[in-house]
Amino acid sequence: MGTKTSTRTGSVVFECTLIRYELEAILRRREEEVDTARQNLPGRKHRRREARLAKAAAVAPRPVDKLRPVVRCPTVKYNRRVRAGRGFTIQELKRERVVFQGGLEAYPPFYLDFQEAGIARKLAPTIGIAVDHRRVNACSESLSANVARLKEYRARLILFPRKSGQFKKLDSSAEDIKAALESKNLAKSVGSLLPIANVSRAQAVTEISKADMPEGEKAAYRKLRDARSDARYVGVREKRAKAKAEEAAAAKK
Repeated sequence: MGTKTSTRTGSVVFECTLIRYELEAILRRREEEVDTARQNLPGRKHRRREARLAKAAAVAPRPVDKLRPVVRCPTVKYNRRVRAGRGFTIQELKRERVVFQGGLEAYPPFYLDFQEAGIARKLAPTIGIAVDHRRVNACSESLSANVARLKEYRARLILFPRKSGQFKKLDSSAEDIKAALESKNLAKSVGSLLPIANVSRAQAVTEISKADMPEGEKAAYRKLRDARSDARYVGVREKRAKAKAEEAAAAKK
Protein backbone atom coordinates (compact mmCIF):
# COMPACT_ATOMS: atom_id res chain seq x y z
CA MET A 1 0.00 0.00 0.00
CA GLY A 2 3.02 2.31 -0.01
CA THR A 3 4.98 4.02 2.73
CA LYS A 4 3.32 5.93 5.55
CA THR A 5 3.59 9.67 6.05
CA SER A 6 2.86 11.48 9.32
CA THR A 7 1.03 14.79 9.43
CA ARG A 8 1.11 17.65 11.96
CA THR A 9 -1.73 16.12 13.94
CA GLY A 10 0.01 12.78 14.13
CA SER A 11 -2.43 10.99 11.82
CA VAL A 12 -1.10 8.63 9.19
CA VAL A 13 -1.64 9.27 5.47
CA PHE A 14 -0.62 6.60 2.99
CA GLU A 15 1.36 7.49 -0.13
CA CYS A 16 -1.39 6.28 -2.47
CA THR A 17 -3.74 8.80 -0.86
CA LEU A 18 -1.26 11.62 -1.46
CA ILE A 19 -0.96 10.63 -5.13
CA ARG A 20 -4.75 10.70 -5.44
CA TYR A 21 -4.85 14.19 -3.93
CA GLU A 22 -2.17 15.40 -6.34
CA LEU A 23 -4.02 14.00 -9.34
CA GLU A 24 -7.25 15.62 -8.23
CA ALA A 25 -5.47 18.97 -7.85
CA ILE A 26 -3.99 18.66 -11.35
CA LEU A 27 -7.41 17.88 -12.82
CA ARG A 28 -8.95 20.86 -11.03
CA ARG A 29 -6.27 23.18 -12.42
CA ARG A 30 -6.87 21.86 -15.93
CA GLU A 31 -10.62 22.41 -15.63
CA GLU A 32 -10.02 25.96 -14.43
CA GLU A 33 -7.72 26.64 -17.40
CA VAL A 34 -10.31 25.26 -19.84
CA ASP A 35 -13.07 27.34 -18.26
CA THR A 36 -10.91 30.46 -18.50
CA ALA A 37 -10.24 29.76 -22.17
CA ARG A 38 -13.92 29.26 -22.88
CA GLN A 39 -14.86 32.48 -21.14
CA ASN A 40 -12.49 34.50 -23.36
CA LEU A 41 -13.64 33.27 -26.78
CA PRO A 42 -14.22 36.78 -28.26
CA GLY A 43 -10.78 37.88 -27.13
CA ARG A 44 -9.14 34.83 -28.66
CA LYS A 45 -11.00 35.43 -31.91
CA HIS A 46 -9.64 38.99 -31.99
CA ARG A 47 -6.08 37.79 -31.29
CA ARG A 48 -6.25 35.20 -34.07
CA ARG A 49 -7.43 37.85 -36.53
CA GLU A 50 -4.66 40.23 -35.49
CA ALA A 51 -2.11 37.42 -35.87
CA ARG A 52 -3.36 36.61 -39.38
CA LEU A 53 -3.12 40.26 -40.43
CA ALA A 54 0.35 40.57 -38.93
CA LYS A 55 1.54 37.44 -40.74
CA ALA A 56 0.08 38.64 -44.06
CA ALA A 57 1.82 42.00 -43.66
CA ALA A 58 5.12 40.35 -42.74
CA VAL A 59 5.26 37.98 -45.73
CA ALA A 60 3.70 40.38 -48.27
CA PRO A 61 3.61 40.28 -51.26
CA ARG A 62 3.85 36.51 -50.79
CA PRO A 63 0.69 34.49 -50.03
CA VAL A 64 0.22 33.35 -46.45
CA ASP A 65 -0.27 29.68 -47.39
CA LYS A 66 1.34 27.15 -49.74
CA LEU A 67 0.01 25.37 -52.79
CA ARG A 68 -1.42 21.97 -51.81
CA PRO A 69 -2.34 19.01 -54.06
CA VAL A 70 -5.79 17.58 -54.68
CA VAL A 71 -6.18 14.20 -52.95
CA ARG A 72 -8.99 11.75 -52.27
CA CYS A 73 -10.26 11.17 -48.75
CA PRO A 74 -9.45 7.70 -47.36
CA THR A 75 -11.85 4.75 -47.04
CA VAL A 76 -14.64 3.73 -49.38
CA LYS A 77 -17.14 5.85 -47.49
CA TYR A 78 -15.42 9.16 -48.23
CA ASN A 79 -13.25 8.57 -51.31
CA ARG A 80 -15.75 10.33 -53.56
CA ARG A 81 -14.67 13.62 -51.92
CA VAL A 82 -11.48 15.54 -52.63
CA ARG A 83 -9.53 17.76 -50.26
CA ALA A 84 -6.17 19.50 -49.96
CA GLY A 85 -3.28 17.11 -49.32
CA ARG A 86 -0.05 17.56 -47.42
CA GLY A 87 2.26 18.08 -50.38
CA PHE A 88 3.03 17.18 -53.99
CA THR A 89 4.85 13.96 -54.88
CA ILE A 90 8.31 13.82 -56.40
CA GLN A 91 6.81 12.37 -59.58
CA GLU A 92 4.47 15.34 -59.96
CA LEU A 93 7.37 17.76 -59.54
CA LYS A 94 9.79 16.03 -61.92
CA ARG A 95 11.45 17.90 -64.70
CA GLU A 96 9.69 18.01 -68.05
CA ARG A 97 10.05 14.81 -70.05
CA VAL A 98 9.44 14.77 -73.78
CA VAL A 99 7.26 11.93 -75.08
CA PHE A 100 7.36 11.25 -78.78
CA GLN A 101 6.29 8.62 -81.30
CA GLY A 102 8.31 6.86 -83.95
CA GLY A 103 11.33 5.75 -81.94
CA LEU A 104 14.70 7.41 -81.58
CA GLU A 105 15.21 7.63 -85.35
CA ALA A 106 12.20 9.97 -85.70
CA TYR A 107 13.53 13.53 -86.13
CA PRO A 108 12.13 16.01 -85.36
CA PRO A 109 10.18 14.20 -82.62
CA PHE A 110 6.40 14.41 -82.38
CA TYR A 111 5.67 16.09 -79.05
CA LEU A 112 2.63 14.70 -77.24
CA ASP A 113 2.62 16.17 -73.76
CA PHE A 114 4.78 16.91 -70.75
CA GLN A 115 4.11 14.27 -68.12
CA GLU A 116 5.50 16.31 -65.20
CA ALA A 117 5.42 19.93 -64.15
CA GLY A 118 9.16 20.47 -64.53
CA ILE A 119 9.83 21.92 -61.05
CA ALA A 120 12.97 20.95 -59.15
CA ARG A 121 12.41 19.24 -55.80
CA LYS A 122 14.56 21.72 -53.85
CA LEU A 123 13.11 24.71 -55.69
CA ALA A 124 9.46 23.91 -54.92
CA PRO A 125 9.44 24.86 -51.19
CA THR A 126 11.16 28.17 -51.98
CA ILE A 127 8.38 29.28 -54.34
CA GLY A 128 5.42 28.34 -52.15
CA ILE A 129 4.81 24.70 -53.16
CA ALA A 130 4.38 22.06 -50.45
CA VAL A 131 6.29 18.80 -51.01
CA ASP A 132 5.59 15.39 -49.44
CA HIS A 133 8.23 12.78 -50.27
CA ARG A 134 6.17 9.97 -48.64
CA ARG A 135 3.08 10.33 -50.81
CA VAL A 136 2.87 8.31 -54.05
CA ASN A 137 0.55 8.51 -57.04
CA ALA A 138 -1.81 5.54 -57.12
CA CYS A 139 -3.39 6.43 -60.48
CA SER A 140 -2.74 8.53 -63.57
CA GLU A 141 -5.80 10.72 -62.87
CA SER A 142 -4.34 12.17 -59.66
CA LEU A 143 -0.99 12.67 -61.37
CA SER A 144 -2.48 14.58 -64.31
CA ALA A 145 -4.78 16.67 -62.07
CA ASN A 146 -1.94 17.80 -59.80
CA VAL A 147 0.44 18.41 -62.70
CA ALA A 148 -2.21 20.68 -64.26
CA ARG A 149 -2.57 22.41 -60.88
CA LEU A 150 1.18 22.99 -60.69
CA LYS A 151 1.32 24.34 -64.24
CA GLU A 152 -1.52 26.76 -63.57
CA TYR A 153 0.21 27.97 -60.41
CA ARG A 154 3.51 28.36 -62.28
CA ALA A 155 1.80 30.37 -65.01
CA ARG A 156 0.33 32.77 -62.42
CA LEU A 157 3.50 32.97 -60.33
CA ILE A 158 5.52 36.20 -60.19
CA LEU A 159 8.93 35.76 -58.58
CA PHE A 160 10.39 38.86 -56.97
CA PRO A 161 14.20 39.13 -56.65
CA ARG A 162 15.57 38.53 -53.16
CA LYS A 163 17.64 41.69 -53.39
CA SER A 164 16.15 44.73 -55.06
CA GLY A 165 17.43 45.18 -58.61
CA GLN A 166 19.44 41.92 -58.69
CA PHE A 167 17.45 39.66 -61.03
CA LYS A 168 18.37 36.01 -61.39
CA LYS A 169 17.46 33.36 -63.92
CA LEU A 170 14.08 32.29 -62.50
CA ASP A 171 12.96 35.76 -61.39
CA SER A 172 10.20 37.56 -63.27
CA SER A 173 11.04 40.57 -65.41
CA ALA A 174 11.06 44.08 -64.01
CA GLU A 175 8.04 44.98 -66.17
CA ASP A 176 5.96 42.10 -64.79
CA ILE A 177 6.84 43.00 -61.21
CA LYS A 178 6.01 46.66 -61.76
CA ALA A 179 2.68 45.80 -63.41
CA ALA A 180 1.79 43.42 -60.56
CA LEU A 181 2.51 46.03 -57.90
CA GLU A 182 0.55 48.70 -59.73
CA SER A 183 -2.49 46.48 -60.33
CA LYS A 184 -2.74 45.49 -56.64
CA ASN A 185 -4.29 42.16 -57.66
CA LEU A 186 -1.75 40.02 -55.85
CA ALA A 187 -3.40 37.03 -54.19
CA LYS A 188 -3.08 36.88 -50.41
CA SER A 189 -4.07 33.21 -50.31
CA VAL A 190 -3.30 30.43 -52.77
CA GLY A 191 -6.33 28.46 -51.59
CA SER A 192 -8.69 31.23 -52.64
CA LEU A 193 -6.95 31.64 -56.01
CA LEU A 194 -6.86 27.91 -56.85
CA PRO A 195 -9.71 26.39 -54.81
CA ILE A 196 -10.44 22.68 -54.53
CA ALA A 197 -14.08 22.10 -55.40
CA ASN A 198 -16.07 18.91 -54.92
CA VAL A 199 -18.59 17.67 -57.45
CA SER A 200 -22.14 17.76 -56.14
CA ARG A 201 -24.41 14.73 -56.28
CA ALA A 202 -26.59 16.39 -58.90
CA GLN A 203 -23.55 16.78 -61.15
CA ALA A 204 -22.07 13.37 -60.40
CA VAL A 205 -25.26 11.34 -60.98
CA THR A 206 -26.69 11.00 -64.49
CA GLU A 207 -30.09 9.47 -65.10
CA ILE A 208 -30.11 6.61 -67.61
CA SER A 209 -33.30 5.40 -69.22
CA LYS A 210 -33.95 1.80 -70.19
CA ALA A 211 -33.60 2.67 -73.86
CA ASP A 212 -30.05 3.97 -73.27
CA MET A 213 -28.89 0.69 -71.73
CA PRO A 214 -27.30 -1.88 -74.07
CA GLU A 215 -29.40 -4.90 -74.95
CA GLY A 216 -28.05 -7.98 -73.25
CA GLU A 217 -28.19 -11.60 -74.31
CA LYS A 218 -31.51 -13.35 -74.07
CA ALA A 219 -31.98 -16.18 -71.55
CA ALA A 220 -28.83 -15.09 -69.72
CA TYR A 221 -29.86 -16.84 -66.51
CA ARG A 222 -30.45 -20.12 -68.32
CA LYS A 223 -27.02 -19.92 -69.91
CA LEU A 224 -25.39 -19.33 -66.56
CA ARG A 225 -27.14 -22.34 -65.03
CA ASP A 226 -26.17 -24.54 -67.99
CA ALA A 227 -22.53 -23.45 -67.70
CA ARG A 228 -22.63 -24.24 -63.97
CA SER A 229 -24.06 -27.70 -64.62
CA ASP A 230 -21.44 -28.42 -67.29
CA ALA A 231 -18.66 -27.49 -64.88
CA ARG A 232 -20.11 -29.58 -62.03
CA TYR A 233 -20.90 -32.76 -63.98
CA VAL A 234 -17.94 -32.84 -66.34
CA GLY A 235 -16.39 -35.82 -64.55
CA VAL A 236 -19.65 -37.79 -64.29
CA ARG A 237 -20.41 -37.28 -67.98
CA GLU A 238 -16.91 -38.32 -69.03
CA LYS A 239 -17.22 -41.51 -66.95
CA ARG A 240 -20.65 -42.23 -68.43
CA ALA A 241 -19.42 -41.67 -72.01
CA LYS A 242 -16.41 -43.92 -71.39
CA ALA A 243 -18.64 -46.72 -70.04
CA LYS A 244 -20.92 -46.51 -73.09
CA ALA A 245 -17.92 -46.68 -75.42
CA GLU A 246 -16.62 -49.78 -73.63
CA GLU A 247 -20.06 -51.46 -73.84
CA ALA A 248 -20.27 -50.71 -77.56
CA ALA A 249 -16.79 -52.13 -78.12
CA ALA A 250 -17.67 -55.30 -76.16
CA ALA A 251 -20.90 -55.78 -78.15
CA LYS A 252 -19.00 -55.67 -81.46
CA LYS A 253 -16.77 -58.52 -80.31
